[in-house]
Amino acid sequence: MADDLYDILGVPRRASDDEIRRAFRNLAKANHPDVNPGNKAAVERFKKITAANDILGDADKRRAYDAGEIDSKGDPRRPSWAGRPGGQGGGGRPAGAGRARDQSGFDEFSFANVFSDAFGGVGGGRRDGFGGPARGTDLRYSLEIEFLEAISGVKKRVTLPEGGVLDLAVPEGVSDGQVLRLKGKGAPGVGGIEDGDALVEIKIKPHTDFKRQGDDILLDLPITIDEAVLGGRIEVPTPSGRVHLTMPKGTSSGKIFRLKGKGVRTKAGGHGDELVTVRIVLPSDVDDSLSYFFSEWRQKNAYDPGRK
Repeated sequence: MADDLYDILGVPRRASDDEIRRAFRNLAKANHPDVNPGNKAAVERFKKITAANDILGDADKRRAYDAGEIDSKGDPRRPSWAGRPGGQGGGGRPAGAGRARDQSGFDEFSFANVFSDAFGGVGGGRRDGFGGPARGTDLRYSLEIEFLEAISGVKKRVTLPEGGVLDLAVPEGVSDGQVLRLKGKGAPGVGGIEDGDALVEIKIKPHTDFKRQGDDILLDLPITIDEAVLGGRIEVPTPSGRVHLTMPKGTSSGKIFRLKGKGVRTKAGGHGDELVTVRIVLPSDVDDSLSYFFSEWRQKNAYDPGRK
């Protein structure tokens, strides 16, 4: 005997369209193959849930199903006189025909659309008790942090859309787009099954001076013309504080200096480096004494910088 479509969705026959829609969404979230990888039973439940919604979610098909004109598969029911001479053989187009299916046999179904109404991502969970026991669904959030917070790590309290809070320890060296998982902080499970997880995607704000390249930090450092010519010790900012760099005489603009261990914490527990690129910046006001000095110097020391 075919399953009753109302029983599959867990709603009474007098259920409104909104009640059917909510029941379908909750069941689809809990039984979707993406949420239950390798679970064949969930795959079969998902097929039944989708097929039931295909009919009960369509006003014309639901009317035909309630009137006994089509069965739970959407096929026309054969009347008692079907097949007799002069009778109709039920060769018309099935009410459920025409819906596209993918190669796996599932009706076309957008997993993203099902969850689009919950906190900007996967969410909602099964809170109505429809169906059997099920693990709570994962909830997705995003958190924006400062560049230096990502480098050094930080503790954050996240206020959720529904009013709750999550205490999150952002690890040192987290990268932009990385997703942090908080076990058991998602939607509640049903029937004693474990709660889902909270998945927090990290968004890192750009820094005015530093850039990140893998585990290394990049910095452009302006220097004066006399520092480039004479060399010396200059202060350099790093994410962990200022350090001194010894620059040799005759340092050209564009030269890169490597500060070992001043980069981002690596997965192996070490640190990347900071790569400092020096840029010679002339004074905004070139006075007569500077102009005279270089005009005299050029006459005696002209050289080819390698221009092509």
